[in-house]
Parts: sequence; structure tokens; C-alpha cells
Amino acid sequence: MTLPLETMRPGQLRLLVLTPEYADFLWLNALLAGDVEISVDATWCPDLVDCDDLIRNASFDVIIWDCVFHGGSEASFLQYLAVATSEKPVLALSAEAPEQRAPELLAAGAADYLCRQSLDHWNFRRAVKCLWYREQLSESAHGQLGREVATGFINRDLFFDRLQQALLRAERAGHRLALLHLNIDDFRSINESFGYQKSDQLMMKLAERIRHSLRRVDSLMRIGGDELAIIIEKVEDSLDITQIIRKVVSALDEPVTIDGHSVVVNASLGVATYPEAGDSTENLLRRANRAMFEAKRDPGTSYRFYDRQLHISAGYQLRLEADLRNALRGKELELYYQPRIDLATEEVRGVECLLRWNHPERGLVGPDEFIPVAERSGLIVPIGYWVIEQACKRLQESAELGFPGLVFAVNLSFRQFHDRKMTETIFRIIFNANVDTSLLELELTESAMMHDPEYAQRCLRELNQLGISFALDDFGTGFSSLSNLQHLPISLVKIDKSFVQELGKSADAEHIIRAIISLAHSLQISVVAEGVETEGQLEFLRQQHCDEIQGYYYARPMPWADLVQFLNKRGQAACLQQ
Repeated sequence: MTLPLETMRPGQLRLLVLTPEYADFLWLNALLAGDVEISVDATWCPDLVDCDDLIRNASFDVIIWDCVFHGGSEASFLQYLAVATSEKPVLALSAEAPEQRAPELLAAGAADYLCRQSLDHWNFRRAVKCLWYREQLSESAHGQLGREVATGFINRDLFFDRLQQALLRAERAGHRLALLHLNIDDFRSINESFGYQKSDQLMMKLAERIRHSLRRVDSLMRIGGDELAIIIEKVEDSLDITQIIRKVVSALDEPVTIDGHSVVVNASLGVATYPEAGDSTENLLRRANRAMFEAKRDPGTSYRFYDRQLHISAGYQLRLEADLRNALRGKELELYYQPRIDLATEEVRGVECLLRWNHPERGLVGPDEFIPVAERSGLIVPIGYWVIEQACKRLQESAELGFPGLVFAVNLSFRQFHDRKMTETIFRIIFNANVDTSLLELELTESAMMHDPEYAQRCLRELNQLGISFALDDFGTGFSSLSNLQHLPISLVKIDKSFVQELGKSADAEHIIRAIISLAHSLQISVVAEGVETEGQLEFLRQQHCDEIQGYYYARPMPWADLVQFLNKRGQAACLQQ
């Protein structure tokens, strides 16, 4: 495909330079200076926090990446850049020779690699311009492909060429690839009812909807009158494919208006993956087609995988997600409560509210199984608010039952911080419940604040002003604990149970726990140890002046009725001792 002349004209290149040293930024900028073909607008980014902010709020054509700039893993950072920038090309720079570093970095997602030692005006300009022009070509081709779909353009030769190129990329990089073959059910009836021209318009509307729900790296083509093909590249596992299927199904859920009539469309999807289903275009399409006909046996919009194991895995995830959505509506979710014991007084100081799911067929489903599904699908946000609402009701009830001052701790998912109305929603829940906010504690992990640290800090400060306290969960397992203690309104830290369970087995665990308690107390922060199960663990923590403990030694998580009974028994025992 030839680029239109206007696309190839000189223009302004927007460059993001990721390097910790300002001198390096100036040097790289100088290497590009004086080129009459391009005008460079370069932005320097020296740290990870600025990087996330810049990528989310600005647009760049090419990214220059100094390989020392990453959050712990080069491959993970490249993957983050690919997702955050919609696959913008990354030019990697490092001191090692190309034969030593290039294969690894290119396989991880870099578009090109240059050795700093041999960098000069000519080869740096050439590499940057090459990536820029390649990106323009890709965008033009992507736009052309979108126009072909939107105008009802059918070209199976072009589709096979696209699929072949995608297969070659997947083979070179060692990635997996998936082909979705989508067929509109009972399309003949739509043709007979509305005519071929209107039916074509329906296909165009559906294709446009689906195209908007795909990633930039994916391709959508119309390969028949009632058929669409979607090429999904850079597939990690069945969950990636599941997410695409979910978006496609969602795009098909809404009726399509034709000639003033609302038409409900069902479709059958067949999925074939490389390398499981074959390594040629013909094999992939044939097997995706076979899976699609298998899907036609099921009512409504449905899908089938050619690979049985993937079908089982993805199907289970989608069913679990659908069941969880129904569980939130159908009151299948329930809170369990695990007491926290004050080591000095042996009194119950508070409880942690833990989510359980009473599935009508599977019975009690553990959080390890359904919480990841809730987080991937975004359901964790409404579920999280439901948990806070329930905790506030029980907080109010506990005071009426004669247990005033009992702290209720609720876990806050990292996904909650994606909701820009989080503070407002929590405030409304608390206001409606009319509870003492000093008895509500929100537990968060360090990962919860990594998405948008500035927004997270603002939310925490606003909620803290309402009287809500915060606990840092899994303390000691993250890399930014000290920073969070310094900058966030944390009043309590929870020692991760992995350290507690190593007591008596590992001297390192003892040293770490001593250090955590000492550090927290020096900052006027209380400490809770999780996972306490033995007398030996309890005694060690008592000697180190740990404030509270939580674990099976005293009590397992329990339903509300059992907790009330537990509190009454401990109250009676305390009266007898007096």
C-alpha cells in the first residue's frame, strides 16, 4: 500500500525521551537537531511517576528508552509501554553491543535497538525517522482497513495476507495469536426482511461497533456477506482472548436500528489459536470455521474454541463472571468477620470484613477464585461499595448489641482507584449509614496506589478528613512501603502472614518482624500481625510489643451470627475473670 503524499510530508515529530539523566536528553536532542525534514518536539521524562502521567495526558509518535529506566523488569516495562501508548514504537538504547542486547529487547517489544557507544547523528536520525514513517504507514493502513470494513469491502486475499504477516510476527517474537471467525446467525432472514442493501448497512454498523472495542494491535476484516474475522495478536493466555470475546459479545448485545426497526442480532464465534490449532493461514481459518459451526449448536450469541482445553478455561472464566454479576443482584454475596485481638488486654478490638460467595450450585466459593475474576471484569468496584455498605450496617448493629468501639476493616481493591467518584460514593454510603467514621478502617495494598499515586493520595486525604482511618495490608512485601508510610495517612500496618508463619523456622523472618514493629511504633503507627496460628508465634509477637493479632489461633473468619456469639462468650469470660 502506498502512503498518500500528504501523509509523507515533513511534519512535527513528538518524541518522548525516557532517561534519568538530563545531560543524555540534551545529547539525544542535539543529535536530531538540524534535520530539515522533521521538526522535533522532544519531552524529557526522568522518573516512572512522570512517565505514567505523561503517557496518559499527552500523545507521542516515538519513544526513546534508555534501558536503565524501568521499574524492576525491562520486559514488564516494555509491556506496560505497549499497553499504555497503544503500541507506539520504542527505540531502545543501551551500552551493550547489538548482538548481545537486540534480540532479547526486540522479542520483548522494542521496535529497534541502538548501542550508545556507536551513536551518531546519521544512525540516530535514520532509526528515529524510520520508526516514525513506519508508524505513519501503519496508521494509514489501519485507517484504510477501517474504511474497507465500514464500506462493506470484502477481500479474502487481503485478509490472508494480513493473517500471514501476523503469523510471521508471532513466530519471530514467540507470541501466541488467535483468529476469531464471526458469523451472523440467520442472516438470510435479515436479507429477506430488509433487502441486501439494508443488511449490508447492518454489517457495517456491527463491524464499526466491534472495531471500537478492539485493541489497536488487533485487525478486523469482513471476509463474507455475513462473516467477520478478527486477528488477535500478542496473546498471553486464554484470559486475553476471553476479554476480547467479552467485548465482541457486548458489542452485539445492543439491537441495531435498520429502517426505523430495532433488530436483535445473534452471532456464532469460532476461535483458533496459533500454535495450538496450526501454523498456517489455511489451517487457522479452517479450524476457526469448524469451531464457529460448533458454536451454532448453542442458542443466542455463543462461541467455541477449536482447542478443547482453552475452551474449557475461557468458558469457565466467562461463566464465573456471569454468575458473579448475578450474585451481586441476587444477594448471594456474604461478609465473614475475623476478629482482631488486642495483645495487651486480650479484648476484641476490631474485625476484618471478608467477602464470601454462596454459589447456588458450587456452594461456598473462596475469594482466591472469584476476586481475580471480579478485578479483571471491573465488577470489584460495585462489589467493593457493597462491602463498605454492609460493613457500615453491621457497625451500627454492633453498637446496638452492646459492642461499641468495635473497628470494622474493609479491603479496598486497586480497581476502586480507577473510579473517579470513589470519594464521593464512599461519603454517600457513610452519610446514609450515619455511623462513627472513626470505627471504619480501609485496608489497601501498595499495588492499589500504583495506578495513579497522585489521585490515590488525594482520595485518602479526603476520606481521612471524614474520620476514616487506613491500614497498609501485606506490609513488607512491596517495594515502596517506607514512602507510603511517609506520604499517606496510614495509622496501622499489617504484617503479612508469610513472615508470621516463618517464625521459629527463619531468623530472617524474626528480624523483619522486629524491624517492622520498631519502624511503625517510631512513626506512631499501630501493628497487626496476620496469620497467627501457634502459641510460639503469639509469644514472640507479645515480646516484640505487637499491638494486635489476627489468625486461627483465636478465631477463623465467621458469619455475623457466629461473630455475635463469639463476642458474647468473650464478654462473659471477661466478667468471670473479674
